[in-house]
Amino acid sequence: MAGSGEPSATRNAYGAALLELGRDHAEVVALDADLSVSTQSAKFGAEFPDRFFNVGAAEANMMSIACGLAATGKRPYCSTFAIFATGRAYDQVRLGIAHNELPVRIAASHGGVSLGEDGASHQMIEDIALMRAMPRMQVIVPADYNQAYRVTLDSYTDDAPQYLRFGRPATPVVYDEVPAEIGDGADVLREGSDVSLIACGHMVWRALEAADRLQSEDGVSAEVVNVCVIKPIDSQTVLDSIAKTGVAVTAEEHRIVGGLSDAVRQVAAERHPVPIFAVGMGDEFGVSGTGEACMEHFGLTARGIADRAREALLLKPIVSHPPLHRPDWI
Repeated sequence: MAGSGEPSATRNAYGAALLELGRDHAEVVALDADLSVSTQSAKFGAEFPDRFFNVGAAEANMMSIACGLAATGKRPYCSTFAIFATGRAYDQVRLGIAHNELPVRIAASHGGVSLGEDGASHQMIEDIALMRAMPRMQVIVPADYNQAYRVTLDSYTDDAPQYLRFGRPATPVVYDEVPAEIGDGADVLREGSDVSLIACGHMVWRALEAADRLQSEDGVSAEVVNVCVIKPIDSQTVLDSIAKTGVAVTAEEHRIVGGLSDAVRQVAAERHPVPIFAVGMGDEFGVSGTGEACMEHFGLTARGIADRAREALLLKPIVSHPPLHRPDWI
């Protein structure tokens, strides 16, 4: 399922949806750490200046302020770059927001290496791992503008703390229409029988391109699954796919440690062991360059996904098996 329309950044969708939430709900407030033009929360601030708080370069303080606002009945949306939202303010997010189960939305923009020229100091590649390991925190990584718009609107009705990851670059449209709710958090965009390509965020459209490559170049039928909600992961959709294909490749703009890859591998290891290969960042930091050059440098491309799938398929005849059953003699 590939969408139509002009490419647009998921951060733009957040800004537009936040403004809509502000118009519909007086208790929605927005906070930013002096990056509101980049995070797109400036649109909310222009229309609702009395409900917008620019705290300056003080991300930890911003999270603590959000806790106070949430405790008094407001719905705070905290916007900043992913590097600051999870790295600089980790303690306040953990003890203030997550421990108290406050309905604060941490809207982290500029995640991953597609941020580009700001380089390793700003290219956050561990944020999903940090937030996924945190008790009570939901982790959501939309695939395109339309899904980012939808998940931002849906976030209002959930009382759990949420980490929403958005990106800087314009990316192709994956969904022409997004369901009214994100549901269990994963859906099959393209049916296939030979290998599962399980992706999130900016890697979803690349997984769809990889599936096209595999079909045209190798005659391989690849199933593409978009996992928008990393935590809690939709185990059943993942299981259904890997049980059908017998082998999978995960793709994420993040370290393969602690992110989507580990989440999928945990599901597979416990319920249906199959080979799970990963496309993502290794034991390395980002580099400076254009966003696309950085993605190319680390193999975060359709070609990289397709090549990894070819490697994975070599193991399929050796270890693939039907779902495990308890032997009669036990």
